[in-house]
Amino acid sequence: MNEEEEAIQVASMAICRQFKALIDAKDIDSINQLQHLILGRLQDSNAVLTHFNEYSERCYADVSSDLSKNTRLLKSMKSDLDHIFMKLRSMKAKLMATYPDAFPNDSASKILDQRPDLERPLQ
Repeated sequence: MNEEEEAIQVASMAICRQFKALIDAKDIDSINQLQHLILGRLQDSNAVLTHFNEYSERCYADVSSDLSKNTRLLKSMKSDLDHIFMKLRSMKAKLMATYPDAFPNDSASKILDQRPDLERPLQ
């Protein structure tokens, strides 16, 4: 070792001694124990979250087929109902043309039909 390296080593040893004098060994041990405690809690939390994710994935796999089947059923039902209402409107138009006095005028029909328009977004 040359003199420059020895001087650097002596200086670094002096700095280490000064740092050791600033910090109590009990404090360092306390910080180390707290870090291990936090690490253990984080590992436990990670294990719980991993288990929950696996459980959620299995549950989703179980219900996804039912969900898609029910979605197709609802779309089919909506299509059928749209077709039925189109036919009803057509029949009503024919009846109105044949028997104009059978239905009230437009203002009265608006009052009688107070069903919500499901095609319009909610406010």
